[in-house]
Amino acid sequence: MASRSALTMVPATDRATVVCLAGALDAEAGVLLTRELAPRLERAARQGHRLVLDMTAVPTVDEAARRTLRRETLDLAATPVPVVATPELRKELEQDDLPGLRLHGTLIEALTSLPPKPAPAAGPARPRRAGKPPADAESLRREIFGLRAKARTSGLIGIAQGMLIARYGLPGPDAAFSLLREGSQQCNVPLRVLASAVVTAPPPQTDDRWFAGRGTHAPPPDTAFLRSYGGDVTDRRQILAAALDTAIAVSEADAGELHFTDPAQDHALFLEGHRGLDAAYWDEVALVTEPPVVCAVARERLEPVAVPDVAADEALSAHPAGRSLLAAGCRAAYGVPLITAERYCTGTLTLHRSAPGIWPGATRRAELARLAADVAAWRSWYRRTVVLDALEHLHQNRPGRGAGSR
Repeated sequence: MASRSALTMVPATDRATVVCLAGALDAEAGVLLTRELAPRLERAARQGHRLVLDMTAVPTVDEAARRTLRRETLDLAATPVPVVATPELRKELEQDDLPGLRLHGTLIEALTSLPPKPAPAAGPARPRRAGKPPADAESLRREIFGLRAKARTSGLIGIAQGMLIARYGLPGPDAAFSLLREGSQQCNVPLRVLASAVVTAPPPQTDDRWFAGRGTHAPPPDTAFLRSYGGDVTDRRQILAAALDTAIAVSEADAGELHFTDPAQDHALFLEGHRGLDAAYWDEVALVTEPPVVCAVARERLEPVAVPDVAADEALSAHPAGRSLLAAGCRAAYGVPLITAERYCTGTLTLHRSAPGIWPGATRRAELARLAADVAAWRSWYRRTVVLDALEHLHQNRPGRGAGSR
């Protein structure tokens, strides 16, 4: 598949498996679909799962790939495979005769459409076990929170695995994943963050060192936030939790979320932490690329964004994220970009309140701005030190590297 396209499989619930397709599906991609899609369909059936295709990262599907999709799913017309796609791609696919596919706008919609157990399929039968009784809709939403982001993450990890296989001559994806996992665990860097760094970092400079000219580590930034935190500044999970809790306390918000940009995903905003609201909303903002979502507007403007009443904001209230906010009883939102000293936006803090109105006050806004700057400074330091240490560890502990060169 071209343009770093990928096909990855992610378990969703006890009833469903999600296959994430990424990149343009062209003639070359059709070969991959032929080779991979049918076995995955069979494997999912053997495991008693239904299959869901997440194609939200697919911009176009050419004629050859559409023929492949039709051929591999034709015998499933009685129990169509749910497909999640953008409005543009759904319009494109609706023009074709694809009886084995059923199009949906969101992953939650696709998963909640699944029956308690697979119905008998028309045509050649695929062996299927009866599934467990379905959970209610809210339980299912909690179960699959962030699954779209996880599916995209699996694609990113697959790309990193491919790069490591090619770079180090590893025997296959399992060896590459083991190397990533070992580096993640040893350096306490999330697997997704390490995979993103593998994809975006320049190639290793020497056989012994990834960054041959790298000097002494800079100390962490001396900021009010880190001084009040007082814990291990390399513990990313605890730092992010403390930052989010502090932002909610400072703003007197009812809920909040923290996003970081991901260089490997065109600097899209990846949800790193959240408090309050519900899974229906978090699933909508798991990976944000553009307005009118508040975090994307704050990133685009490089300044705080206040929405006194979500219901009165025409663009946001019509967006799935805005509708989810309103359904959860949220009326006001406030987004703050995380801007480094170099004026680079590295993420956002977004706060929510149930009552509409101008909020927070000037003093609180100033406190939030200082906190956002402190978090941006910490993340910049973390990427230059902890993440690069993890890449160095990975490079120096790769399989097959002679003990004498360590």
